[in-house]
Amino acid sequence: MFTGIIETVGEVVAKELREGDVKLTLKADESYLEAVMLGDSIACNGVCLTVVDRTSNQFMLDVSVETLSLTTIGDWDVGSKVNLEQAMIASSRFGGHIVSGHIDRIGEIIDITEDARSWRMTVRVPKNIRQYIAKKGSISVDGVSLTINSVEDNEFSVNIVPHTLSHTIIGDYKLNQKVNIEIDTIARYVERLVSLSHSEN
Repeated sequence: MFTGIIETVGEVVAKELREGDVKLTLKADESYLEAVMLGDSIACNGVCLTVVDRTSNQFMLDVSVETLSLTTIGDWDVGSKVNLEQAMIASSRFGGHIVSGHIDRIGEIIDITEDARSWRMTVRVPKNIRQYIAKKGSISVDGVSLTINSVEDNEFSVNIVPHTLSHTIIGDYKLNQKVNIEIDTIARYVERLVSLSHSEN
């Protein structure tokens, strides 16, 4: 379980193809990795992955075919920057929203507009998840917990404040960039409850 509050930015230093799936090696500050143990979960651009090996400033991850098919990881190259968040612990502050690390779909950045010191960013998502996206609701974009400002069909806009621009990879986004999208977990349960209610009537 994660909160969508990015802790640091890492970098891909190796990407090894292994019989259809991938082994990644990412670099991060030694101080960030001090408490990381084998088997721990780290959200990498919002994707929950398991640490299978580590050194003082690097950690290794296996990425399955399923994960490659549902996320942007297949497009990562050596040098790609990645948002990182370790799984939360019971004593953590809950600063964002509930993020599971299970990506729903890949979205696309279709507009970036400067808004004073912030960015106003518009993202297009596949139409089969548009019903989960609501104005002033929460959404995870590459693992970053964001509040939705507006919604139009299968497009939504978010405001990116200066702190987020400088502490995540969002400040490097370009038009047409693909991003990992995770809808708000609460929306899944609401839909399930409503569908069951209708089926029983």
